[in-house]
Amino acid sequence: MKFQRIPCIAPLCMFIFFTVTACTDSKSTGMMAKTEKEAAASAAKAAFAATTTATRKAAAFAAQTSAARKAAPKIKYNAGESPDYAAQCGWPVKCPAPLPGSILPTKRIVAYYGNPLSKKMGALGEFPKDEMLKRLKGEVARWQAADPATPVQPALHLIAVVAQGAPGKDGKYRMIMPDKIINQVYGWAKETGAIMFIDIQTGHDDIRAVLPKFEWILKNPDVHLGIDPEFNLIKSGKKPGKKIGTYDAADINYASGYLKDLVKKYNLPPKVFTVHRFTRNGVTNSKNIALRPEVQLVMHMDGWGAPWLKRDSYKDYVVAEPVQYTGFKLFYHNDTKKGDPLLTPQEVLKLNPKPLYIQYQ
Repeated sequence: MKFQRIPCIAPLCMFIFFTVTACTDSKSTGMMAKTEKEAAASAAKAAFAATTTATRKAAAFAAQTSAARKAAPKIKYNAGESPDYAAQCGWPVKCPAPLPGSILPTKRIVAYYGNPLSKKMGALGEFPKDEMLKRLKGEVARWQAADPATPVQPALHLIAVVAQGAPGKDGKYRMIMPDKIINQVYGWAKETGAIMFIDIQTGHDDIRAVLPKFEWILKNPDVHLGIDPEFNLIKSGKKPGKKIGTYDAADINYASGYLKDLVKKYNLPPKVFTVHRFTRNGVTNSKNIALRPEVQLVMHMDGWGAPWLKRDSYKDYVVAEPVQYTGFKLFYHNDTKKGDPLLTPQEVLKLNPKPLYIQYQ
């Protein structure tokens, strides 16, 4: 009986084996499917978590940046210093590209102004020649240290036509300096490596009649021009010193055109042409001023007083009416006579646009 039942065991075992195997395969398949689903779900969850984290980080960064912007204090500018205001007014000005030999804008001019016959008209005549040149050299060094990237060109700015309170023999209320004085100052300039400016105060004369008298000196490549609206009083008929005069764009264009012709006639490098200004009507119709490649025009803030007043004047009469380049005058005595400090090079360089012509009187 025992041996007879053995044959039946094998099929039964086989059946059990296949049944178990089939169940195992089915279960394994199910487990694998479940594992794959769980893995996919986990991956999706991880991806979602990563995305959420990135979004949260981006949002947090944006919030921090926004907060930082709000928290950052706004820069407070003094009058004449704001780059936004300068841009609104039209700075930097679109002007002709500098010709070879141009001084501006690659250099900054630092000048001593005055007349050697007067100690009260400015630093040029206030001190003996050697001391004056030594002082000028010191100012040049201070400006070079304040702005090392911009080379400084020293200059002597001579008042060659001086407005007078009396009419004189010709009734023009002005005195033209003799050639001897002009040549003397020109010699000083050459001695110290400076350029020279011929400055004209017309009184009751016409710039069209006065300027040609100086062709003999202006034909030199290192001699330039300045004109002073304060002392042009033909229209008002008032005496110099009793009323502030004016120049119109037409007068400035005449002088600029004259300089252009000299540059071409004598094959000269461009001329620097400074126009003093410290009042609204000191220059009229400034938008009509012509810019020429042969002439580099500087609107020069000529007013004196406390630092805040000088900055206000620069903003109102120079920045607000763009022409080409800008200048700034510093008065050793008038700026400080009420106890105010003289503006330093570092303070002046905060102005926008930065002046490229600095004059000491």
